[in-house]
Amino acid sequence: MSISRRLRPALIGAGLLLAATAQAAGWPEKPVTLIVPSAAGGAADLTARTFAQYLGEQTGQTVVVEDRPGAGGIVGTNAARNAAPDGYTFLLSTNSTHAANQFLYKSLPYDAQKDFRQVGLLGTFGTVGVVAPGSPYRTVPELVDYAKKHPGEVFFGYYSSSSQVPSELFKQRAGIEISGAAYKNITQIITDLRGKQISFAFVDYLTAMGQIDGKGLIPIAVTGAQPQAAWPDVPTMATYYPDFVVAGWLGLSAPAGTPPDIVAKMNAHLQSAVKDEATANKLRALGLTPESMDVARFDAFVKEDTARWKEWIRISGIQPQ
Repeated sequence: MSISRRLRPALIGAGLLLAATAQAAGWPEKPVTLIVPSAAGGAADLTARTFAQYLGEQTGQTVVVEDRPGAGGIVGTNAARNAAPDGYTFLLSTNSTHAANQFLYKSLPYDAQKDFRQVGLLGTFGTVGVVAPGSPYRTVPELVDYAKKHPGEVFFGYYSSSSQVPSELFKQRAGIEISGAAYKNITQIITDLRGKQISFAFVDYLTAMGQIDGKGLIPIAVTGAQPQAAWPDVPTMATYYPDFVVAGWLGLSAPAGTPPDIVAKMNAHLQSAVKDEATANKLRALGLTPESMDVARFDAFVKEDTARWKEWIRISGIQPQ
């Protein structure tokens, strides 16, 4: 007796479900790849390597970190989008790739919601406003006062459209006339800042730590909701301008179609990594505040952060490229 046409789709679906469940049960059975959409040596790359070490130790499998920088994270993100959704390729997703970019570019080759399953969070971070030693300003009020007395003479550096946001918000909130200078990478910003070719910049904590500890740069404020542990005496921007909080995040996303059971397993590893004292301390040393979320909460968090970046970019007046 042949199987009825009505039963065939149900049986096929059941078969696929059983296959996916079996696949998840043995996962991982081969090396796992983490695609990082930025250059080697940066905060995202080092965070991915920290988690890769932990994941490898927990699973006994090799975890490969593959840096794919370019176009504000678009190159690496699109590479992850096009990867097989088999649970062996994940993206180190960020506030840029999954929230800000859709408002900073006229078109993207990926849809952060439709083309990915959100897996989980590793942590959040702010940025720190820095100036060079010998600058005529060492605090935000002094910088504002200088800019008002020297309109058009104060320049800030940025290396991506999303890194431009804190300075543009500062410009709007303080009512000052300052201009941005675009750079290809953050290293060039540090060089020109120390050489006084530019006046100030907001940079990520990891990049700033060595420079500040070595007295090569002076911190004037952080954009996180709380002071950064490494510099407890440096005020937040919200100290001067209420609700001025611009925070970033690092997490994992997977190509759409990745089996939910594998996504859940990876989320469990993320949460245990954040709770592991040694791993959490490594993340803190990178300027990250370790934080975990389950899959549903992280998915909601990404949607909420998308709305935040949309508003910040609107207020900043940045036009899509």
